Amino acid sequence: QVQLVESGGGSVQPGGSLTLSCAASGLTFGNYATSWYRQAPGEAREMVATIRSDSRSSDYEDSVKGRFTISRDNAKNTVYLQMNSLKPEDTAVYYCKATRSRGPWSGPFVYWGQGTQVTVAS
Repeated sequence: QVQLVESGGGSVQPGGSLTLSCAASGLTFGNYATSWYRQAPGEAREMVATIRSDSRSSDYEDSVKGRFTISRDNAKNTVYLQMNSLKPEDTAVYYCKATRSRGPWSGPFVYWGQGTQVTVAS
């Protein structure tokens, strides 16, 4: 059974930092690209950051570029999101996602974590 378990969320003041972790089990983690998404109340879920399975490239949503860093440790089956200079608008539930292609004729394998709340407020 595949499980993605996020941790590290919490409440922080504007300008503060948090590091989220997502521990994966039940899958060959090194074969999966991983991403962090977030969803604020009343808003659609949006991708925040993504990283290739081999960590050779990553990408970020524009509003977090220069503040957030995604990384992964395949030996620990874990993906991280370091969040610095947090703003109230970063408040959301943060989810990790693991994705692997099944080739051109089938949809990908996609797994989600249960989410962790991040609240940025004075």
